[in-house]
Amino acid sequence: MVLSGCAIIVRGQPRGGPPPERQINLSNIRAGALARRAAQGQPDVKDTPDEPWAFQAREFLRKKLIGKEVCFNVEIKTALGREYGMVYLGKDTTGENIAESLVNEGLATVRREGIRGNNPEQARLCELEDQAKASKKGMWSEGGGTHTIRDLKYTIENPRNFVDSLHQKPINAIIEHVRDGSVVRALLLPDYYLVTVMLSGIKCPTFKREADGTESPEPFAAEAKFFTESRLLQRDVQIILESCPNQIILGTILHPNGNITELLLKEGFARCVDWSMAVYTQGAEKLRAAERSAKERKIRIWKDYVAPTANLDQKDRQFVAKVMQVVNADAMVVKLNSGEYKTIHLSSIRPPRNEGEVHKLVFLSACSYGWKTNLIFLFVNVTVDYIRAATGPGESTPAFSERTCATVTIGGMAIKNGKGLHSKKEVPIHRVADISGETQKAKQFLPFLQRAGRSEAVVEHVFSGSRLKLYMPKETCLITFLLAGIECPRSARNMPGGMQVAEPFSDQAMLFTKELVLQREVSGDGRSLCSTTMDAGNYGNFVQKCVFSERSFLPAFTPATY
Repeated sequence: MVLSGCAIIVRGQPRGGPPPERQINLSNIRAGALARRAAQGQPDVKDTPDEPWAFQAREFLRKKLIGKEVCFNVEIKTALGREYGMVYLGKDTTGENIAESLVNEGLATVRREGIRGNNPEQARLCELEDQAKASKKGMWSEGGGTHTIRDLKYTIENPRNFVDSLHQKPINAIIEHVRDGSVVRALLLPDYYLVTVMLSGIKCPTFKREADGTESPEPFAAEAKFFTESRLLQRDVQIILESCPNQIILGTILHPNGNITELLLKEGFARCVDWSMAVYTQGAEKLRAAERSAKERKIRIWKDYVAPTANLDQKDRQFVAKVMQVVNADAMVVKLNSGEYKTIHLSSIRPPRNEGEVHKLVFLSACSYGWKTNLIFLFVNVTVDYIRAATGPGESTPAFSERTCATVTIGGMAIKNGKGLHSKKEVPIHRVADISGETQKAKQFLPFLQRAGRSEAVVEHVFSGSRLKLYMPKETCLITFLLAGIECPRSARNMPGGMQVAEPFSDQAMLFTKELVLQREVSGDGRSLCSTTMDAGNYGNFVQKCVFSERSFLPAFTPATY
């Protein structure tokens, strides 16, 4: 690393881990000081800007030395441990003298105080400085060098808008700091934005800060950091800024020698992260393949890895089940032959989630990107690929319970091969009015439904055997609905005075209705809609009463099956 135009950090060859570092300050010369940000929490202290030609001197050394082998000798070591000496490019002192090169380009001045007349190296530096002055090079040129001072931007007012404005186009950058294997600080060019970037799709072991201020590394955290540093620190790279959830900038770093994201996975320094893999523009399947390679070789963080399906019986690894509910576009509830219900997540994918004003209606999300409404109640083939272990909440990630991730097929065709997400067409926006809990809105809406005649709907939720929530696609609204003429036992629920105990057979009644109509398309005759009524047990929800025919309820069932 090049700290400034007159100070560098060198490392030896790694042997069994990251090697020790050593700072060498160049003897007899001085370069301008680089900009420094004021300490946080001190509003009276201002940021310090670059001195003229300071950044140019740093860049001169960075491009000449980073990643190169050097030879150095230490001439002076102060009481505080600072070391001053000469640095040569190459294996010995016959290589290029770095201090002389800086002075010759007008990027550093000679410390003339204390110069010994019989010292040929010091005399050579003075001669080179006089030549640079005569040639008006660098800091000796006219104008004072104010044009060489950067306008550094340490913060971005609206990171999400900033990332969106770049349209995921590669931008030139210099990696200025590596926090851990998957988090870096980058200087974006040419506008000099300093941004922290987390690599999309992966997470490396980190350094946890303890209560006393010290840092304790997770296993392989130091090795992962060194792996990234030795390849990217102060290198010229390109960065694709891909997303900005919760003020965290996610991106991919591109280097002529390879993609550091995939390399970290392949070498067992990182694991895939589903929540950020969705924005990875280089292809999530590459990340899964790289992680799988490290798992198979059991290297580094995977040294104790055991395949999650290794202990599963064949009947638990592959089975046929009936789809009972579409939870969202990558998860469903299926019913096993034993009668047990099981939630299945599609392996290695993450569909988009609706945000903002768009109602998070799981049925709409599913239909928009390849799921079919007639998937409900179909028998599907399930092959369990892996079990994702439960995780606790992290620095920027929520907690997740254990998940069974599988490939689901119907007649040999994978459900997850939908194309809608990758279509060039504009993604449709579904805005749904939820009037199931709005008494006044529901009263205003009732006459419209009564005049409409027969209405189409989808059963979105089952509260009890006779109380449902319906989604009406044509009217784009959600309503609460009671079956006319009957009342089923009520399930347990929170009441103002405490928890109301479930009535006998309430769970059986709710399960019966779920199996028949949940997420099914149904229809009813609007002429049979009764007048509005209020039910105290519904907390003010507007109740609409309607009779649905058996045929409408059960479009996929024959009377014998029923």
